[in-house]
Amino acid sequence: MTQQKAELGMIGLGVMGRNLLLNMADHGFAVAGYDRDPEKVTALNREGEGKKVMAAEDLTTFLDSLQRPRSVMLLVPAGDAVDAVIDELTPHLADGDLIIDGGNSFFADTDRRRDELEADGYHYLGIGVSGGEEGARRGPSMMPGGSREAYARVQFLLEAVAAKVGDDPCVAWLGPGAAGHYVKMVHNGIEYGLMQLIAESYDLMKRGLGLDNSRLQTIYRGWNGGDELNGFLMEITGDIFGRKDDRSDADLVDMILDAARQKGTGMWTSQQALALQVPEPNIALAVLMRDLSAHRDERKQAAELLQPNLPTFNGDVQQAIDALQGALSAAFLITYAQGMALLQEASHRYDYGLQLETVARIWRGGCIIRASLLEDLRAAYQRNPQLANPLLDQTLAKRLLQRQDQLRQTVELAARLGVPAPGLMGALAYFDSYRSDRLPTNLIQAQRDYFGAHTYERIDTAGTFHTEWK
Repeated sequence: MTQQKAELGMIGLGVMGRNLLLNMADHGFAVAGYDRDPEKVTALNREGEGKKVMAAEDLTTFLDSLQRPRSVMLLVPAGDAVDAVIDELTPHLADGDLIIDGGNSFFADTDRRRDELEADGYHYLGIGVSGGEEGARRGPSMMPGGSREAYARVQFLLEAVAAKVGDDPCVAWLGPGAAGHYVKMVHNGIEYGLMQLIAESYDLMKRGLGLDNSRLQTIYRGWNGGDELNGFLMEITGDIFGRKDDRSDADLVDMILDAARQKGTGMWTSQQALALQVPEPNIALAVLMRDLSAHRDERKQAAELLQPNLPTFNGDVQQAIDALQGALSAAFLITYAQGMALLQEASHRYDYGLQLETVARIWRGGCIIRASLLEDLRAAYQRNPQLANPLLDQTLAKRLLQRQDQLRQTVELAARLGVPAPGLMGALAYFDSYRSDRLPTNLIQAQRDYFGAHTYERIDTAGTFHTEWK
């Protein structure tokens, strides 16, 4: 790198940090990186050779290489590591310097850090970055939150390196405070729900219908080529079923342990949904199923003890596959709807002022949940920015109604064959509950009043009432 001062510095030169810096350098920006690991510093200097890139394992050298006021981005693991880096960094900063947290930080931590740093004269942005290793290198979706003034300083750079849909960059200022990290949290919650639904479709076709991996690859690639299920997760699912294991003659997917892990963002989304009283069963069920998958020893015991005498499938295979395709389309829409409904409520509760049309727009490229369905969601919020739930949009409601019979058929098939499909079943239950103008919760209120004098409301008179039931 020449003596030109860097426009942005990156702390944390793991896969994401290094690739995002190289992406910036590809677009002509002068950048600098810092990491205590000399191997990561060497890797960036090697990969950035011939570009406006420098890397250092000395913090002072790194900070001296930056333009003032300085813009420093952190891509380190969420939690204590972020606080530790900030504590190390702040003694060297000056008024007006900007710290950007690009990790998956919990939104409440982002608010706390923002308050502390702004009180000391620094700017702070929380930016959710989605797209994984490839996205960071070629163009991620980014979700910034914080002050408009701080965002304006890096807006040109972020728009240059973000994924593009046409000429439209997949990045936009979303709102004050932790708005960006909140949106990224819900993005990841939706991601959990979609992955669970795809896994259930695989299980139903593999165990339930007896299809081999070659057939599954053809099906998933065909679905990805259509209008309703087209998206990144469907695309990679098709690729997965074509990969052979390097250590055996088996397909790699069959050699992978059936215990899913998680980093917390799905759980945070579920906790927030409970706190704000926004039902999102598909996200919650996806988290719970990952938890259940980890109990492998118990599942093995239960498989021997609770093995039911279930029928084998003897129907029309293609008809079942077609129904499953429609069921997935319906369940995908319902899962996105649950996440967007949570964002709408959080926007009001935390004064984020989120524009959900903008959220849908920047999710269309670069991120893990990018899919053609987002164009339809964006259009729904263009028609009504205050839409409480996308299922209240007439166009999306019509689409869901066209698929509900296939969702019911698929849930019935899964139940009959004993193949677990909690995501599909939860989506159907949510649909039926959401469209019911009367639910049996009047009985629950009667029970609560009976045993705890919790009172109830009436349908014919305002106010609260209590009955002596005995």
